[in-house]
Amino acid sequence: MNRSIPLLVIATVTALFFAGVSPTSAADGLFADVDWPFGLGGRAEPPDDRPATTSATATVDPDDEVVAGEGVHSRFAVLAQHAAPAVVNVHTSKTVVRTFPEFPLPDLFGQLFGGAPFADPGGPGPGGRNVPREPQQREFQVPSQGTGFVISSDGHILTNHHVVADVDEIEVRFLDGTTATAEIVGQDPKTDLALIRVKDVDDLHVLPLGDSDEILPGDWVIAIGNPFGLDHTVTVGIVSAKGRELGHGPYDDFIQTDAAINPGNSGGPLLNMRGEVIGINTAINPRANTIGFAVPSNLASSILPQLRETGRVVRGWLGVAIQPLSKELQEAFGLDDRSGALVAQVTPESPADEAGIERGDVIVRFGETGIEEPRDLSRSVAETPVGDEVRVVVVREGRRRSLEVEIGELEETRGRPERRASPTGLSAFGLRVSDLSPALRQRYDVDREDGVVVTRVEPGGPAAAAGLREGDVIVEVDRKRVEDADALARAMADAKSVLVLVARGDATLFVPLKRD
Repeated sequence: MNRSIPLLVIATVTALFFAGVSPTSAADGLFADVDWPFGLGGRAEPPDDRPATTSATATVDPDDEVVAGEGVHSRFAVLAQHAAPAVVNVHTSKTVVRTFPEFPLPDLFGQLFGGAPFADPGGPGPGGRNVPREPQQREFQVPSQGTGFVISSDGHILTNHHVVADVDEIEVRFLDGTTATAEIVGQDPKTDLALIRVKDVDDLHVLPLGDSDEILPGDWVIAIGNPFGLDHTVTVGIVSAKGRELGHGPYDDFIQTDAAINPGNSGGPLLNMRGEVIGINTAINPRANTIGFAVPSNLASSILPQLRETGRVVRGWLGVAIQPLSKELQEAFGLDDRSGALVAQVTPESPADEAGIERGDVIVRFGETGIEEPRDLSRSVAETPVGDEVRVVVVREGRRRSLEVEIGELEETRGRPERRASPTGLSAFGLRVSDLSPALRQRYDVDREDGVVVTRVEPGGPAAAAGLREGDVIVEVDRKRVEDADALARAMADAKSVLVLVARGDATLFVPLKRD
């Protein structure tokens, strides 16, 4: 057997590629009659005892009784074949203006002809001076690509916001090679979803949105997309986890999968074994090709009506900054468990402020939804229609209270320090503080008048372990206002643990501290 043949194919096809010839068509024509080892042939007919397969565009009923190991096709192949006509390649382009720096050019004429007639009288030397060039600006068309899938027969396509954000043109390419120009219907950066539409196209193949809450870690899933321009690539894996938070925002709730997802897959469908979309492929871990993340279909379903009707998503607003309850915070507030969302700040004149919610309250129920952790509250509030009245249950000083809140509308625009020696009593907590002076306010960019500023956090000490930073402003200790650095030192002098309220930028948060 000649083992050099596969290498020959790669080298020949690569050469043809750089010569401007399509590698696929070139290889098919040149090597069609070669008796290929390992099944690498071009046009070899199937053996008589095997049925010839149908074309790639054939539609296969997803309900066919076909499973892995029986018959010609696996269940994965059946589902992928059925879904492929609804999956599209999204090609975009945007105009980028770049400025090139000034590079002086020598006055060659002046140098060659002794300064006449091109010499600059004010320039140095007989040949005149270098001729300056103005900075040049040039426009470039930058192409990009992603994936999408059809969700309505009249041309609505779901994809990622980052695929189509700030682009000039969008072209959609279907499985059969036809193309159509698309326009943006609506976008939601907070969930990284976008709805686009192709015009003058109807009766399209549609993928249904399934129930992403039904899937479990370990369930099989199929990803279809356009990685690196390789259109309609099919990969298979399982659901690795649910509810992943990636730090993108308060609405993070990603499905993690080990089905291979790469650049270009963004916006493509993640399918369950019924052929329903249970996720929109969105992000990857760049250090691994088996850690991908998809936006749950239920989240997409909840905002699609607004994207279609108004082009944007209107979310409810409560007006609180919240944080999770650690074990130390649970003990400091005397709570029975760690469920709920701790209110670290209340925005003045917000719905929460008008309803009587206070800093230090623990929200345990919002309407009919029990709040186990902060993101439960964020999602529940966001999904509540503006103007609705909702009953909110809080725990305050060990007692439950019920409050009525009228939900407002979230506006998209809403959201260091001169040293002096620390007073005695703070060293055991690993921090130094100072009264706020004008110089310290300017140095740490502090606007408030109350509290004391943290001027040093000892590495490895209790304050560092709790997350305190230089420049934080301590405004309360054990729920009492801090007047100055001496008052803070007195309050912490003999304490084994304290609960401090810290102002950091525009936000406040509770931090439990324990002495070494």
